[in-house]
Order: sequence, then structure tokens, then C-alpha cells
Amino acid sequence: MIKVNVTISSIKRAVENLRGKDVIVKLNLGRNKYVTFPATLNGVYPSLFTVSPADKNFLGKTAYSYSEILCGRVKIQSAAK
Repeated sequence: MIKVNVTISSIKRAVENLRGKDVIVKLNLGRNKYVTFPATLNGVYPSLFTVSPADKNFLGKTAYSYSEILCGRVKIQSAAK
């Protein structure tokens, strides 16, 4: 479900603030399947952002678009507590 007060530009600002920091990425793969992994957000570009997983053997996708956050397919939160 799309949240009412969230826009692509607000998502871009939030992701920009996490650049270079350790994050927890949660992916919704569909059919109640989720993958959660620690990573470092290292690249922020106009239409997508990239993460480097902490596990070097991770075989999943590491570049995501801002619309995937908007639609709820990808969730990112800071790993620092």
C-alpha cells in the first residue's frame, strides 16, 4: 500500500542522509517471503541507489530504485542504535 504523505523526493532525501552508513535492508520477495541483510549504502544516484552487503557471498540484487521503497518492496533502516 502506498503511504499518503511519502513522495519520491522525500525518499531520495532520506536515502541521501544514509549514504556511507551501515543499514539493514529488508526485501519483500512476494508470497510472504522476506530477505533481511546488513549492508552499507554506498551509491546514491538520480534514479536508484546501491548497497554493498556485509556478506561477500550474497548473490541477490544490490541496486534498487526509489519507487521500490515507495511501493513497500524494499525497506531500509539505519543499523546504528
